[in-house]
Amino acid sequence: MQKFIQFFIKHFILSLSWIFIFCTLIFVVFQNYFSKLKKITRIEAIQLINKEDAVIIDLRDYYDYQKGHIVNSLNLSQLDLKCQNLQTLGKEKHKPIIVVCNTGNESYSSAKTLITAGFNRVYVLTEGIYGWKKENLPLVSSKST
Repeated sequence: MQKFIQFFIKHFILSLSWIFIFCTLIFVVFQNYFSKLKKITRIEAIQLINKEDAVIIDLRDYYDYQKGHIVNSLNLSQLDLKCQNLQTLGKEKHKPIIVVCNTGNESYSSAKTLITAGFNRVYVLTEGIYGWKKENLPLVSSKST
């Protein structure tokens, strides 16, 4: 114990840095564990779609959505979700909701908005549509009007 105290005093900044990193790591682990927002893989998304009839919300702009989207996905903008324009999702609160964007990074704020609106099972697709395409999973394109 004496050597530990001597090391701590001698390398004060290094020791404080290690303690800070350790506490941050514990905080992030607990935050992820207790968060209602979950990040899922493409396989988990397919299972939710097939077994539990999950609702997919595609946050990309209209033209990207028209080029290719997951079957039966809804094209809602982040602004729609932030303005609480959730009439189309009102009856789907009991179903899992999968939020999709281009790369999986922009989905978090919209997914948090859904959680605060009362949706309990909200998921973010890892790597978004980019990852979906990368694994050659099916996309449906819409005809332009």
